[in-house]
Amino acid sequence: MTFDRKLFFSIGSLFVVFIAIILLFEYQLEKETRQQSLDALLQDYNELIYTQIKNRGIDSISIDSVISHMTSRPLRVTVISAHDGTVMLESQYEGESDTIAGNHLNRPEIQQAINSKEGYAIRHSQTHKKNYFYSAKRYGDWIVRSSLPFEQENLSILNPNKQFVFFMVGISICAILLLYYFCRSLGKSIAALGQLAQQAEQEQPIHITIKSGFDDIGNITQSLTHIYDNLLRTKEKLSIEQEKLFKHLQFSKEGLAFFSKDKRIIMANNLFIQYLSFITDNTLSPADYLFKEDNLKKINDFISQKLYDPNVREEFISESMTLDKGSRTFLIECIIFQDHTFEIAINDITQQEQESRLKRQLTQNIAHELKTPVSSIRGYVETILSTPMDEERKKMFMERCYAQSKRLTDLLRDISMLNRLDESKDLYDTDSTDLLKIINEIIGESQAALSERNMTVVTRNLRPQMTLNGNYSLLYSIFRNLTDNAIAYAGQGTQITIDCYLEDDKYYYFSFSDNGVGVPEEHLNRLFERFYRVDKGRSRKLGGTGLGLAIVKNAVLFHKGEIWVKNAPSGGLNILFSLKKN
Repeated sequence: MTFDRKLFFSIGSLFVVFIAIILLFEYQLEKETRQQSLDALLQDYNELIYTQIKNRGIDSISIDSVISHMTSRPLRVTVISAHDGTVMLESQYEGESDTIAGNHLNRPEIQQAINSKEGYAIRHSQTHKKNYFYSAKRYGDWIVRSSLPFEQENLSILNPNKQFVFFMVGISICAILLLYYFCRSLGKSIAALGQLAQQAEQEQPIHITIKSGFDDIGNITQSLTHIYDNLLRTKEKLSIEQEKLFKHLQFSKEGLAFFSKDKRIIMANNLFIQYLSFITDNTLSPADYLFKEDNLKKINDFISQKLYDPNVREEFISESMTLDKGSRTFLIECIIFQDHTFEIAINDITQQEQESRLKRQLTQNIAHELKTPVSSIRGYVETILSTPMDEERKKMFMERCYAQSKRLTDLLRDISMLNRLDESKDLYDTDSTDLLKIINEIIGESQAALSERNMTVVTRNLRPQMTLNGNYSLLYSIFRNLTDNAIAYAGQGTQITIDCYLEDDKYYYFSFSDNGVGVPEEHLNRLFERFYRVDKGRSRKLGGTGLGLAIVKNAVLFHKGEIWVKNAPSGGLNILFSLKKN
């Protein structure tokens, strides 16, 4: 049975019982009122009869004659002695014999009259074999009792008010109909509320239509529906954002893990597992060893001391440490939040450390490289100013000052070029540039130095109109620095070969090689570092800045190419690089 039917039948049953009780009470009240009215009528008859008896005497009066003059009703009158209950006088119906009975003191109406002068009762008459309404009144030694047949009077005087009964029945029908309507509407609202709860429990979209303002429960259900719909949309958005966050964490370059306050892993990305395995040399689940690992003692002590500390009021507290493992350096950070959950992040800062070290070395190298020509110039000038000398010797010192100032100018130029390449590639404009023209120009400019060392240059697979969209100055610096480097270090009588050994739709592929002494293998990987020198003393003596090959590498990268270096099997150094056409 549905809720509205249960509610209707429950309240309806209570209402019917209530109406029945009211009708019964009203019936009893009406009956009592009418009995009292009938008793009052019979008492009036008793009073009239007693008056007649008193005036005419009990022995000379005819009760039937008195009754016939008072009423046409079948009134029966009995005069009883108040002392012994004997019947002293009694009226007779036509055709009835004398029915004077014995003692009447045990009659209830007689007992009431003896005790309180008046009384009445409805009972079955043993003498006449029918129900009578008796009303008795005591007058000194006599009790006058009158009665009427109860059945006949019950049909008239003692019947309840039918209009009241009809009114109550009508009111009951209307109330039941209203109750049914109310229960039906309330049942719909509660059924909708139950459906809402069921769908919400199963996390399903709500499909309920409720008219607003219908009833309070309906309004509440409608409000809950809107709240639940908003909650579902918010949850869906949060799920999307959570998915994004998880994907971001999985692809993050930082090892991240989140832990509950009882040190259980909530989420950890792959990089965290990999870094932790590398640091601890352990491939088990992190929960089995992470908080016992000696390498992470500083972090573990921080977690043990602060995780449950009630005195911590900050939004979060953190601790960090660096750890060297093998050839790599890691930064490990722990953040404890107010809800006692915490996060551990592991970052591989090997590259940053190397870059920091290289920057420190670069600063030191720049200072050292600048110091040498500046000190030389200062020394020569001080000698000229403080020592008397002839013009020829003074000219020699001035030429040396000029050479050192030129070296200083070249060094500052190369540093400026590298800084511009590091800061932004937008500082260099690009245009259609002919590579063959640049190579021939450099060979022509270097001819004197080549002849001095008895060196030759051979070109292969070069053709007219070898153009690309690039920066002329940077392309010039690539081939010029490689040529100057080969002239300085390849050795006397060697050959330089410039070969465009491959060309496709996107790139030119060059080989710049010589057949000289080459470079020891342990130095090959560092040739493109700034200020790196294989033979520092010999390099400075030859006048190089130590930045040429670093400029070459950055210029190649600017043109979206790659560069490698190796020793040729036949001897000498071979530098391979590519240049993108567009």
